Amino acid sequence: MNLHDRYDDEGKRTSPLLPEEVKNFLIDIDGTICDDMPNEEPERMMAAEPYPDALKIINRWFEKGHFITFFTSRTEEHRALTEEWLKKHEFKYHGLIMNKPRGGNYHWIDNNMVKATQFKGKFTDLVVRTHDIEVFKD
Repeated sequence: MNLHDRYDDEGKRTSPLLPEEVKNFLIDIDGTICDDMPNEEPERMMAAEPYPDALKIINRWFEKGHFITFFTSRTEEHRALTEEWLKKHEFKYHGLIMNKPRGGNYHWIDNNMVKATQFKGKFTDLVVRTHDIEVFKD
């Protein structure tokens, strides 16, 4: 990972950043790259078929040098099964984060720029659009 040094206004080092042209993709699994499989029915997880457009686009992002991390509400007990499923279907990725809070309605607060894209049934190339967002009051 080729990170760039970053400094605050006082010259103190802060967390480094990726080059602007490289994205850090955090991608949900269930309901986003395959049908939604609840934790309560893990026996269904291995039988899930990936969405072909998700596999193609995610692997293309990987090949272009972007960082792919799957971020899932599956629990740690499902890690080995999830890794096996990703390998079986040839998803290319750098990391897997388990135990994402369940229930949706996510509101991500971070000191870095965060761009969110809601999955609505098909992976395609990304385009830029302007939308209203919630921000902290000055």
